[in-house]
Amino acid sequence: MIARVFPRRTEATPIDGLAFYGQPEMFIPEVSAIHISVTFTYDLDKAYKLAEMWETIAPVKIGGPATDMAGSDFTPGLYLKPGYVITSRGCNNRCWFCDVWKREGKIRELPITEGHDILDSNLLACSDEHIRKVFAMLERQPQRPRFTGGIDTKLLKEWHLEAFRSLKAKPIFYAYDTADDYEPLVEAAKSINRVYGKVDRRINNVYVLIGYKGDTYDHAEKRLGRVIELGMTPYAMLYRDRDGKVDKEWKRFQRVWIRPQIIYAITPELVVDVPGMDPRPGTWGYQ
Repeated sequence: MIARVFPRRTEATPIDGLAFYGQPEMFIPEVSAIHISVTFTYDLDKAYKLAEMWETIAPVKIGGPATDMAGSDFTPGLYLKPGYVITSRGCNNRCWFCDVWKREGKIRELPITEGHDILDSNLLACSDEHIRKVFAMLERQPQRPRFTGGIDTKLLKEWHLEAFRSLKAKPIFYAYDTADDYEPLVEAAKSINRVYGKVDRRINNVYVLIGYKGDTYDHAEKRLGRVIELGMTPYAMLYRDRDGKVDKEWKRFQRVWIRPQIIYAITPELVVDVPGMDPRPGTWGYQ
């Protein structure tokens, strides 16, 4: 048996009897190996310290995205909580803020395993055949499908949206990381309006990258506000360098813009139900 050790607990990390957080507990089942899984580079120092603590139990290996180790086929429930699933690795984009394309290379399709929360870095970069097989797998799940990996709107087609609607997928997260993501996001909102009849902010969410070098609070607020004007819910994703350093003021700014209850309490609400989803100037402006 393999024990898995995680430097930090997140919503997606396993909680079974062989998943541990921090130093060894008093009673550890007999295991043949210890795998320390590190997602974030800023947790590497903690992982090395954990390795020293756990090496008295069994041989230790450190791995995970933070180590620049390319992933192999996905094993459900091993390093992610059951229900979370990855059906592809890599990405054809070469975004400056992302290490996926450096670590994993171009998109490659994996054997499809069971799960309802799709975490692929860029699912829509896969072949139509693969995507359809993923949708077919989701139809078998007892839970409502979730697309939380971030959908690339540049690749979004109406048949994808038809499938999302048929599957009753909720939530769906799209990506607005750089300026050139905005126009495709507008087109996505138009398509959603045609397929669903309206853009529902409870279903359609957008990761918005903030706090990178050269960003300002004013510019970030405008990007987040534009998402609201499209009828979607923004989720501010604060940029971190490999050391994990963040500005305290940016962290405070993010806290407001990552909680829908706060966002809609402090911003004017625009429910988009205009046929064709024609963008028009609003509180936050279009530039």
